Amino acid sequence: MEPPVRLASTGTIIHGVSVGEVLGASTLAGARLIAGESGLGRIVQRLNVMEVPDILAWVKPHELLLTTGYPLRNTPQSLGRLVADLDERGLSALAIKLGRYVDELPDEMVEQADRLGFPLILLPNDVGFDDILNQVLTDILNRQAAVLARAEEAHRALVQVVLAGGGLNEVTAEVAQLLDVAVAAVDGSGRVLATAGPPEHVTALREAIAHEGPPVSSPPERPQPGKPQPGKARSFASAPVLAGGHHHGRIVAYSPSGALRDGDIGILERAATVAALVVTRQEAVNAVESKYRADFLRDVLTGRAGAAERVTSRARAFGWNLARPVTVLVAELDPDGDERSAQDRLVSCWTAAVRRHDPEGAVAGFSHEVVAVVDASLDAVRIAKDAASAFADVPPATFSTGTSRPSPGAETLPEAYAQALKAARVGRQLHGPGAVAHFDQLGVYRLLSLVNDTDELHAFVRETLGPLASDDDAENADLRRTLQVLLETNLNIAETARRLHFHYNTLRYRIGKLERLLGNFTDDPHLRLNLTLALHVLRMRGI
Repeated sequence: MEPPVRLASTGTIIHGVSVGEVLGASTLAGARLIAGESGLGRIVQRLNVMEVPDILAWVKPHELLLTTGYPLRNTPQSLGRLVADLDERGLSALAIKLGRYVDELPDEMVEQADRLGFPLILLPNDVGFDDILNQVLTDILNRQAAVLARAEEAHRALVQVVLAGGGLNEVTAEVAQLLDVAVAAVDGSGRVLATAGPPEHVTALREAIAHEGPPVSSPPERPQPGKPQPGKARSFASAPVLAGGHHHGRIVAYSPSGALRDGDIGILERAATVAALVVTRQEAVNAVESKYRADFLRDVLTGRAGAAERVTSRARAFGWNLARPVTVLVAELDPDGDERSAQDRLVSCWTAAVRRHDPEGAVAGFSHEVVAVVDASLDAVRIAKDAASAFADVPPATFSTGTSRPSPGAETLPEAYAQALKAARVGRQLHGPGAVAHFDQLGVYRLLSLVNDTDELHAFVRETLGPLASDDDAENADLRRTLQVLLETNLNIAETARRLHFHYNTLRYRIGKLERLLGNFTDDPHLRLNLTLALHVLRMRGI
């Protein structure tokens, strides 16, 4: 849809006049185009005079080459090839005086020029090269100066928008007015953030952006030398919004009449620079606001925010409703994905998910987790899955989610937060990374997680399981698995043998070994209960 993005200025002339406009200069009133009419749109940015036969080493793209034909007088047979070589090097046109050194141009040269769209111009004999050079260069420099002055004026207007506190809406509106086109600001994912211009043109621009999809960040390309790209008008153009080494999106313009030219692209690039300032300013504001939100929510969840009335009042200032029954959700990055970039993305995904499901819900990112407080009537699992779906494009990072019981008000939020945190951690231990667990669904693990003295739990495991509590011997894990299945089947030996793929006698031998290590658990229901709890605690190791 769009032309390649131009490189930054190289300090050289980047604007010029077309070959057709050059022919309209007063000094060339008697000049005649003899070939290459389709190339009249080629842009002339500089002029050169051909004085030597080996001119190819000295020419540059976008040049108008003037000659009396003196270097060509002895090589008429190579003139056809000369046109192809000049075109390949990006020249705009060749202007020649006939009669003194070269009487006429060979048919091969004229045919080649027509095929390539390379203008051949016959100059009048009474016009000096200095007159042509002065007038055409003056026209080029005037064009350059006018474009730069227009760009500078546009830059001042755009900077004033930012200084006045304007955002992307104001920037796009200013560009639309300056260029008389439809303009859109698009973020890095292809989402339209702001538009301006005639409504029907804006609609067409939105459709074009949606059809094209998210922009791909790629190195900009230079226009091909010698072709009409530099002055060619177009319907679509864009400039990337770059700030802090990051690609934040682009500014896109659309003209249904195809009136966008290089000067307009320059203004669009300046608008992109100003948009980058707006983006970085907003990011700084968002970072400060995010810190305030996170600090306040952390105080609420730890019981340090004050009375319930004060909490709900301050929460309303952030757009949160904590005066209703709510559920607390905690999302923790799983250990293998605990990186800062993943944490930032996690906050962004959860913020978007909560906004979609509960605009009055609270959400904030802490150092290693994201906490959300949402309406208790909502489906917490659905919100978690929504956030996980958006987070899925950040492999291999994953997160586990815990959900609390409904909390009737702000005063019970610290308890609900503790429940959600334990549900997230226990759920990960039981179901692996990416788990979504509700506190009430943890069963006996919920009771065990309420024991704050983990040393006491581990001591209970060692006392109950004895040598099977450690993994010093590879056989220990195998024996624990046998014990676990026996307890799950209520000591049904046949079913246990089937599940473990053991022979009946092999299982009887293992039961005997387990009883020598642990005691007569087949006849002692209290010992079986202790063994079951110890295995549960062992499974929760690390919580």
